[in-house]
Amino acid sequence: MTNSLAERLFNLDLWLAGAGHFVILIASAQVPSRLRWKQDLAQLMPFNRKLLWVQGSFTVLTIIAFGTLTLVLHEELLRGDRAALGLACFIGSYWTARVLVDAFYFSHEDWPKGKEFVIGHTLLTCLFVALAGSYWSLVLWQVWLRAKS
Repeated sequence: MTNSLAERLFNLDLWLAGAGHFVILIASAQVPSRLRWKQDLAQLMPFNRKLLWVQGSFTVLTIIAFGTLTLVLHEELLRGDRAALGLACFIGSYWTARVLVDAFYFSHEDWPKGKEFVIGHTLLTCLFVALAGSYWSLVLWQVWLRAKS
């Protein structure tokens, strides 16, 4: 694959990856109601309930940052600037860890029952894998493949 073809593919891939983070936010906005957090969290003591909401908020903020930075630093990522590649490594690591946690920590019985949950879980996992692959592929291309040409 030529560098110009790879650059065109990564150009599109980065736009899609940036947008993909906002798709995750659409899904995450549904989590509290679909998983009945109001009822479940009411059983926790106030500190633990607040801790969960704070953690969730920081996760949402992180995903917003990933999407926004991918879109805003699009050119820097394509050029292979060091800071941008460091960000790509971090985002790739984040989504890789998310997929691994899903695969090895959660069990099938942990997930809510129902066709819509199975479909949602499958689609989100595919998106997480695609995001991890996008960022790791970009780093691989910039650091090893592009440097050799």
